Amino acid sequence: MDTFDIPPLQRAAGTVRLPGSKSISNRMLLLAALAEGVTEIHGLLDSDDTRVMLATLMSLGVRVDPCGEAAWRVCGVGGPFPVKQDELFLGNAGTAFRPLTAVLAMGGGYYKLSGVPRMHERPIGDLVDGLRQIGADVRYLGKEGFPPLGIRPAVLSLNAPIRVRGDVSSQFLTSLLMALPLAGRQAVIEVTTELISKPYIEITLKLMARFGVEVEREGWWRFRIAEGQRYRSPGVARVESDASSASYFLAAGAIGGGPVRVEGVGRSSIQGDVKFAEVLAALGAQITWGENFIEARAPASGKLRAFDLDLNHIPDAAMTLAVAALFADGPCILRNIGSWRVKETDRITAMATELRKLGAIVETGVNWMGVLPPSALTANAVISTYDDHRMAMCFSLAALAGVPVRINDPQCVAKTFPDYFACFGRITAPVIAIDGPSASGKGTVARQVAQALGYRLLDSGMLYRLTALAALRSDVTPDGEAAMAQVAASLPAEFVGERIRLDGDDVTDAIRAEVVGVGASRVAAMPVVRAALLERQRAYRQLPGLVADGRDMGSCVFPDAQVKVFLTASAEIRAERRYKQLIEKGMPANMHTLLQDLRERDARDAARAVAPLRQCADAELLDTSAMSIDQAVAAVIDLVRRKLPLQ
Repeated sequence: MDTFDIPPLQRAAGTVRLPGSKSISNRMLLLAALAEGVTEIHGLLDSDDTRVMLATLMSLGVRVDPCGEAAWRVCGVGGPFPVKQDELFLGNAGTAFRPLTAVLAMGGGYYKLSGVPRMHERPIGDLVDGLRQIGADVRYLGKEGFPPLGIRPAVLSLNAPIRVRGDVSSQFLTSLLMALPLAGRQAVIEVTTELISKPYIEITLKLMARFGVEVEREGWWRFRIAEGQRYRSPGVARVESDASSASYFLAAGAIGGGPVRVEGVGRSSIQGDVKFAEVLAALGAQITWGENFIEARAPASGKLRAFDLDLNHIPDAAMTLAVAALFADGPCILRNIGSWRVKETDRITAMATELRKLGAIVETGVNWMGVLPPSALTANAVISTYDDHRMAMCFSLAALAGVPVRINDPQCVAKTFPDYFACFGRITAPVIAIDGPSASGKGTVARQVAQALGYRLLDSGMLYRLTALAALRSDVTPDGEAAMAQVAASLPAEFVGERIRLDGDDVTDAIRAEVVGVGASRVAAMPVVRAALLERQRAYRQLPGLVADGRDMGSCVFPDAQVKVFLTASAEIRAERRYKQLIEKGMPANMHTLLQDLRERDARDAARAVAPLRQCADAELLDTSAMSIDQAVAAVIDLVRRKLPLQ
């Protein structure tokens, strides 16, 4: 897609499981490659940057194999890379380019490192200067102080401390720290300026320690690596979820009502960006902490407080705060954010340009930004993203002001969070839940409502019918709950337009058979089957919205649905409708049998222990006994217009 249109949004609520941290993923991959032994890394982020690192390690002679979902087995080389000559293209992956420059400079080989044009605009001179102080042969192949680079073998000397600036990018210090143990001698680094992004250095030091190398630190200005230390595999390592990515969802909860819970980071996280939640709390948001989760709700007052903050400690998450400033009750100032200028784009300039499109008054300096939020955001702003993943993600939040927003080049989020917009939709997309007994017309009504609104459709009954059909085809006993749960969890189902496929076969008509319907009702009463399908159903919630029909959409699957309808009709009317459907399709039908089956199914659905069929207290009752389909559809759409005035 060239663009992604986000409709006006009213609320954010739900739970998101975050992908792995980019910063931890690429550090861990590199340390595992340099270590003695084999490391299994679980929870690794799948993104452009980690793919760059994986491909580069393999090119340099490291064996790397997948060993499960988001898991890789890295066979460490126990020192410098065995491949001594290579040309490496590293895209725009700073977390790969900077550390690899330092490691390769100590590796005794001939290398060329290049990237996309923007990478060639990102300064690397401070790192190169530090490497040259110990005798490394690193050459600029283009503009002085910037990639691309050429590296040649050199005799290294670590007799004096390496002096490096810390006020441009903390990645320069991280790169030196990670590379110097390869020398096997004592190494000392002294930081000559204020060190920015200290929490990222904390990540580096903790991961190095996990791989067997301890760094002594005097404040934030002197670092000592004792001689004789080598990287050794910890065996199994797990990547924390990405705390920078958590900022978008926590901010959504703070400005969109909430609660929004992010799982995978919490009070035990080693990432500094979890402090973004503390900043939100200082602005009035209601924050709840767990060991492995953080949850955010809007302030009791409804609006975030205006702020004037030094954000040096959370530079990436601070971008999210710049957009959250649009929802504050007064002017906001972000200070000490000069590192934004040397990221994927000049983020201070880019952020100011795009905030102004939304009606904000923005002032900027070398390392600060002031944002005066407008009384109402400008609708239909077209946001440019500058090939910068964080620009795309943080500006998605603007739609929570109730205005449509268009994001240009949305694919740029693949750098760190390929599924971002799908996850964002799961907490923001409006849901219309249509529940009711069998043959009440909810399937037809839901389909037409979804078409009228341009929403996605979830026919939950089809999932249970597919499960029943798959069980019949596999000779699985309908009463065997464990086996049925296995069938549901691995259901090879596809919805293509109005056609439904099971393991590649078109089963659109087959799942309408009465034997399948009876089987679906039975398996739907099994708690293990319902649990197996629950997250699968919730994943259908995506922008611009979802119409979900079933028997427990409003009570269990989407309890926070903005619109809930309980569609019903008398058993006699429903039996008559089902009879006509079957006759029109040329299928045999008996009115008495159909009525009896419907009554038995109603009783079974109402009596089941898990998610029994019932009208939710906040659901609108709609009896369609005397209505045509068109009238029922019109009634639901009228309710949607009243409950969701932005639609």
